[in-house]
Amino acid sequence: MTPGPSRESAATRRAAAYPRSPEWFANFAGYALTGLEPEEGVHRRDPTSVLRIDGVFHVWYTKSVGDAVGFGTDDPRAKVFPWDWSEVWHATSDDGLHWVERDRAVGVGDDGAYDDRSVFTPEILVHDGRYHLVYQVVRSPYRLRSLESIAMASADDPSGPWVKSDAPLIVPAADGEWVGDDDNRLAVRSQGSFDSLKVHDPLLLPFDGRFFLYYKGEQMGERYTSGGRSTRWGVAIADRVEGPYEKSPLNPITNSGHETCLWLHDGGVAALLTTDGPERNTIQFAEDGVNFEIRSYVPDPPVAAGPFRGDEPTSAPLDGLRWGLCHDVTGPWGHLRGFRVDERMKQLYERAISPETAALDGGGAPLGAAS
Repeated sequence: MTPGPSRESAATRRAAAYPRSPEWFANFAGYALTGLEPEEGVHRRDPTSVLRIDGVFHVWYTKSVGDAVGFGTDDPRAKVFPWDWSEVWHATSDDGLHWVERDRAVGVGDDGAYDDRSVFTPEILVHDGRYHLVYQVVRSPYRLRSLESIAMASADDPSGPWVKSDAPLIVPAADGEWVGDDDNRLAVRSQGSFDSLKVHDPLLLPFDGRFFLYYKGEQMGERYTSGGRSTRWGVAIADRVEGPYEKSPLNPITNSGHETCLWLHDGGVAALLTTDGPERNTIQFAEDGVNFEIRSYVPDPPVAAGPFRGDEPTSAPLDGLRWGLCHDVTGPWGHLRGFRVDERMKQLYERAISPETAALDGGGAPLGAAS
């Protein structure tokens, strides 16, 4: 007998290729912090990973003051973005909940320097007893067509003093071609590489005996797609933490994602991609640190997540994302919040317990934050 036509819908056929295991899946819960809460006139955003040093938690983040007025003025010193005229600041906590803002870690450079306008979106790495901040930089004047690069500052102590790199570690490809002289970042004759305009949101990991510097690229003449903005991630690799860094020939290594969030797991690299692109709000994994595959689709992940980065190797996929800080920039003054992975609903299903009969609180308590 000749078989009849398929009785499966297109959606059912697609689902057969999706990852089925729930071990990479999680919900997330958020909670308020003290010391880094909303403050009139102050922007705080883009926290680093959280470190625990001699029993004290440390985080670094972008901080600026004053209203952002946009690009509608003729004043070259006007604050155009909340992260314009920013500095990298440092805070500490005994419990991960109550924070004390300590000091400025990295400020802008002298007039004419590669970082004379703003330093922002930091990430932290400890290697061989030294602390390394990587962060985004821009020169004055800040225009829509301004190139943005990634630099480093290093110190022997988490409180500094921090010594900046002589030059940026990586710079935009700058291989597109503008149309006209107006300050319009979308008017191009050719777009160039995925990172032709800006390299943002750096994150540095020691991996496979080398140093992998992950970053987000922004393209000249960026276009919207079916997944929204077309931002993607790349990676540059070096033998020494100070560089020189060489961009991977496989860049871009993601087709989605905004702020970088990655952690080491099981001999490879895991990543949380959010906000932009067809694969946003997914957790992905790459055995080689470059070729990422989707492992789960997650609802409402934290934005600009800086997870706690412990000293012990991870044993479960989500151990590198258990809790940390993120930002909330939905109001006029961005601020930092806490987040944690919430697997309670998943665990109820695994134990065949109807969630309707289980007593669950709101999930906002920072369980294990100080563990």
